[in-house]
Amino acid sequence: MDQLEKTERLNQLYELYGVLLTEKQQAYFVAYYQNDFSFAEIAQEFKVSRNAVFDQLNNAIMHLEHYEEKLKLLAKKNDRLTWLKLYEETKDVQYLEKLAEMEEV
Repeated sequence: MDQLEKTERLNQLYELYGVLLTEKQQAYFVAYYQNDFSFAEIAQEFKVSRNAVFDQLNNAIMHLEHYEEKLKLLAKKNDRLTWLKLYEETKDVQYLEKLAEMEEV
């Protein structure tokens, strides 16, 4: 997975689980992954060390991945989008049935 794909995945996880992070983790995450600030810029803004920013971001990523491992909301969302896209391309009702099955679970 390249850096762009990693950033996209993390932003998707943040959309789903970001509210479960601490306020500090949320602020650092948004600054780094959405506003493209450097560690140094974030550290200066929040009056902490770059290492503190690094640690908080690593903890945030660990938590986001843990939530996804347990809840699988992003995987389910991506599965739904795949089935929907296949249906739109083929108009085959089996894909709608797959979507319906997912909703029942």
